[in-house]
Amino acid sequence: MAHQDDVVRRLRRIEGQVRGPQRMVEEGAYCIDVLTQVAATSAALQSCALALLDEHLNSCVTQAIVEGGEQARTKVSEASSAIARLVRA
Repeated sequence: MAHQDDVVRRLRRIEGQVRGPQRMVEEGAYCIDVLTQVAATSAALQSCALALLDEHLNSCVTQAIVEGGEQARTKVSEASSAIARLVRA
């Protein structure tokens, strides 16, 4: 539950960060300043994604491996696909 609360807090903070560049554009801010804010928002999303992936590997995937069988292969495959999506993003 604490992990879920942390993720929700991160996402709410990111939501506020996303509004920042929009407001900056509306106010005619310097393009480089807007791009800096976009980069910071992107980094925050990546950090959140890595935290979610870490939790998934340490709980869901680990538990599935302990239980073994097809479920373990499925969970590892899902994690690999998620990592591939993060790398491409």
